[in-house]
Amino acid sequence: MNKDESSLTSLISAFSRAYHSQFDTPKIFDDYLAKKLITQQEFNDIQTNMVQGIPFFNKEIAVKLNEQTEELLKWIVQTQLSPTPLARAAYCEKVLLNEIMLGLEQYVILGAGLDTFSLRHPELENNLKIFEIDHPATQEFKKKRLAEVKLKLPSNVHFISLDFTKKFSYQKLMDSGFGNKKTFFSLLGVSYYLTKDEISSLIDHLFANVPTGSSIVLDYADEKLFKEQGISNRVNNMVKMAAASGEPMKSCFTYKEMEKMLENAGLLIYEHLSPDTINELYFDDRKDYLTAFETIHYVHAVKK
Repeated sequence: MNKDESSLTSLISAFSRAYHSQFDTPKIFDDYLAKKLITQQEFNDIQTNMVQGIPFFNKEIAVKLNEQTEELLKWIVQTQLSPTPLARAAYCEKVLLNEIMLGLEQYVILGAGLDTFSLRHPELENNLKIFEIDHPATQEFKKKRLAEVKLKLPSNVHFISLDFTKKFSYQKLMDSGFGNKKTFFSLLGVSYYLTKDEISSLIDHLFANVPTGSSIVLDYADEKLFKEQGISNRVNNMVKMAAASGEPMKSCFTYKEMEKMLENAGLLIYEHLSPDTINELYFDDRKDYLTAFETIHYVHAVKK
């Protein structure tokens, strides 16, 4: 990502959540505020670009659904864009809310993008400190957009700018009120874009200064990422789109590699969701195009 550009990935992710909230039934994850963070012009532009790009996604569907703009858009969003952002958010927030019931006091969102958790849970303002970490340009874009739509962040939210490819520093967190307390981290939609060494270093540093019982939910791509075609070639399309947007995918793991990396940081895998399990949990018996993405796994790991 270029130094002064907000993340296109975060905008596309917000678009997919907004589309799902407005048009899909039943809901996997209802981010009803996502649409407020995207202007009508941006929504229309993304929609137009997706529909016009249908031959890239699938030439047969382009012919079959020719001129059916709404159905074309639905096919693209539900097949290609929505599955991972929706299911990983649903899983992560389920784990997070359970941790809060158990007394969690700190939540760190790595690669927060246009996350709306704090806005959807104002009741947590006095009980949970939230630290949103992302690229400076993405955070400036979010602040500007929140101001434009007159959405005020609760006082428990702290923005921390960070380049994930550089060494993680706790100083910025501590300067914003982060303490040595049980902490929950979310690392969603980030691991693919870092090298294995960068991810390993990041997790090592994250858990070096937090107590036992602190945990993380992350998604990762398995070893088939760069070989798997997926439904309608969507895995290959995802890799190509990431590269074209200037944020190429760099990493994939076998389960053993992921387990070993987490173990080296003092973590044990508490729960692992494979694509098949994700499909059963979040996409079972749907009558639309939504299915779990091949090659993408979720992990909840806890510090020993």
